[in-house]
Amino acid sequence: MQATLPFTSATDAELQEILSKERIGLTVEEARKITTFLGRDPTITEAVIWGIQGSEHCSYKSSRRFLKSLPTENKHIILGPREDSGIVAITDGPKGKRWGLVIAHESHNSPSQIVPFEGAATGVGGVVRDVLCMGARVIGCMDMLRFGDLSTEESKTIASEAARGIAGYGNPLGIPNMGGDVQFGPAYNTCCLVNAVALGLVREDEVIHSTVPAEAGEVGYDIILIGKATDRSGFGGASFSSRPIDEQLQDENVGAVQEPNPFLERVLLASTYALFDWLAATKNLHRVSFKDLGAGGVVCASVEQVADEGFGAVVDLDKVHVGIPDLPAQVIACAETQERLCWIVHPELTQHILKHYNEDWELPRAAPNAGASCIGKVTTDGMFRLTHKGDIVCEAKATDITSGLQYVRPTAPREWKEKEPVMTANGSAVQIAGTSFTLSDIFEAMLRHPNGCSRQPITLHYDKSVIGNSIVEAGEADAGVLRPLTDLQSYVLGNSHPGWENLPQKDEHVGAAFSCSGNGRYGKISPYWQGANAVTESIRNCAAVGALPRCLTDCLNYGNPEVPQQLWELEEGVRGIADAARGIAVDGEPVGIVSGNVSLYKCRPDGSAIDPTAIVACVGQLPDARKAVTMQLCEPDVQIYLIGNRKDECGASLYYSALEQLLGKPWDSMIGCNVPQPVFADVLSEVTVVTKAIEAELVAACHDISEGGLLMSAFDMTLPQRGIDRGIGIELNIAGIADGLRSDTVLFSETGGFLCAVKRDYCPAFETLCKEYGVNPHMIGSSTSASSLVIRSGEEVLVEEPLSQLQEIHKTALKQHLQQKKQ
Repeated sequence: MQATLPFTSATDAELQEILSKERIGLTVEEARKITTFLGRDPTITEAVIWGIQGSEHCSYKSSRRFLKSLPTENKHIILGPREDSGIVAITDGPKGKRWGLVIAHESHNSPSQIVPFEGAATGVGGVVRDVLCMGARVIGCMDMLRFGDLSTEESKTIASEAARGIAGYGNPLGIPNMGGDVQFGPAYNTCCLVNAVALGLVREDEVIHSTVPAEAGEVGYDIILIGKATDRSGFGGASFSSRPIDEQLQDENVGAVQEPNPFLERVLLASTYALFDWLAATKNLHRVSFKDLGAGGVVCASVEQVADEGFGAVVDLDKVHVGIPDLPAQVIACAETQERLCWIVHPELTQHILKHYNEDWELPRAAPNAGASCIGKVTTDGMFRLTHKGDIVCEAKATDITSGLQYVRPTAPREWKEKEPVMTANGSAVQIAGTSFTLSDIFEAMLRHPNGCSRQPITLHYDKSVIGNSIVEAGEADAGVLRPLTDLQSYVLGNSHPGWENLPQKDEHVGAAFSCSGNGRYGKISPYWQGANAVTESIRNCAAVGALPRCLTDCLNYGNPEVPQQLWELEEGVRGIADAARGIAVDGEPVGIVSGNVSLYKCRPDGSAIDPTAIVACVGQLPDARKAVTMQLCEPDVQIYLIGNRKDECGASLYYSALEQLLGKPWDSMIGCNVPQPVFADVLSEVTVVTKAIEAELVAACHDISEGGLLMSAFDMTLPQRGIDRGIGIELNIAGIADGLRSDTVLFSETGGFLCAVKRDYCPAFETLCKEYGVNPHMIGSSTSASSLVIRSGEEVLVEEPLSQLQEIHKTALKQHLQQKKQ
């Protein structure tokens, strides 16, 4: 029997020393609670298991009570947030035959801060496997990145290496990157955020679940481990990600990051797709369950598949294929080695699956000691047992392992006391702090700012069209668009896939749109409105290409839940997400949350938290993807309509960030208080109008208004796409659209809305549609053949700049930031 740890006899101080020495992520109180579950002292393996399963990353022990308030259902949602991925229908056929879009949303924040290439790469790999395990073909991914302020070599290296890791893993998998976003700021100097989304395609009747079938215990289903040989990489990763990063533990932290092998994962994807085809053809999909080995390794992947059904399992760790001899039991059980999967299957299927991976697809030749191994069985007694070298090293109730630690921690609100900066504006001049700037000066500063310039140096090397289904690529519009059902047979790697040859013609061109949003600076002022704005902007992004939202996911990046004010920020962010998702009630139903992740303890060395950063992704549906529009103006004399009234909502804006730089002030020294506060009913009306207008082919181009405001959105519509500069300019007149607001506020306020480009012949129909839904369209200008940006207020010219100059600033600024040496 493996030695036990003397939890019951130790004093609190002695117990803390034991936990630290053994690198077990438990508090003293939690360690004592484990002894009550077991009725004895734990083995070191049991203590390590609870340290991982009891982490915030796995158990959501501080956040679960808040997450219960999120809406998770509507008529399109096939599977809500109960498993590794959610599923939303993108076709509207009969239930059971609908095609579903599988979406998973994960974070790999702490690993990416410590080892950015490997951390970001394995973040992609893990979220891809989450989607695969639902029985889906992986068809796309996105990444949402938050990096430091680029003032140090470290922050520049993290940004560059994390982006390189994303491309270095995603591209070899042959999965297109459909979008995402990148923001910079000092809040993330010591704690970057790498949030990743993966997207997959599955038919509703072919979904594979991560809980075993009801017969699994009585029959004695087999547990099969697939993939890379288990080693020490990633050991303790979940616990490491659920505590503040300690620079004094740098070596330990590096060891908690997994090592990526995208080429092995490519083989795993292809071989598993072929197995899906076989399971469907032999009508065996109902006799399996499937899960990725992520946090907690072998233990979590196996126990989480059986616990909810009241079953147990016995796993022989000696049967786990390993890459290093004589690994301790706790490492074999809990290491988070990448590129591994866990099937639990009817025994009649076991030999075929082992042969499929080991012989037909030759996994042992794809990587040293890789393969498929049968390592255990499902039992009926509800106990989870691990054996190693003849000893039982873990024996505990499965449900105690998966749900034994929960907290109701106190929250306490914090007050925001900052005011809007004092300034005046007269025509094109803005006066602040005794200094005068023109609107052109300010706008050029915005284009030079890391959060206003082109992110192309970060995203340049991402493959955006590899599968061939991309209609709108990342950077061409507010959302990426795929047409995933056009060539179903291209997904078949077995001999055939029954039923896929009879796709209804109306579904062939169905489009799926993907977008994300989450401005952490808003969270400084109001965590509630930060969460709400993340929802509304991600929905607007999808609407801007013509897609009506069908579901949301979220990744909640916050501080220390043991600090009441920092936990309150999480509580408020979730409340904002929930209110917005319910308030934008498409067809009378909320836009439900189907998947997500909570990443806590994102703190700086002084204990302060990062900016409260809820990042929300939206999936939208287009009946015909060929009608999707981009933001690019393609011809002159197209009318520009503003949808959405302008308000004084510049707090935490890019405008204020640019003024900070012009005045030589530190980041976030001018942040204000007027954060955007969207009216959800108005957002719904505007989204409905825009999507219906695009469906009716009344709109030639569309762009939402968000970071940088109206002027930035207008400029974005002139940018080249896929290397084509159409030389189209834009001229706007803002007179009368927001009485009582200064010109700078009208141009730079980040109040949400849309700019819609409508050809003259379609203007009457567009205006009629707007009025039908109670939306007031403002015609504020047109595209021009002159390659310039012109903004007027009545007869007064506020901005007049050649686009070539502005586009050069926008294109080159980030590269200059990344290469600039500190003075």
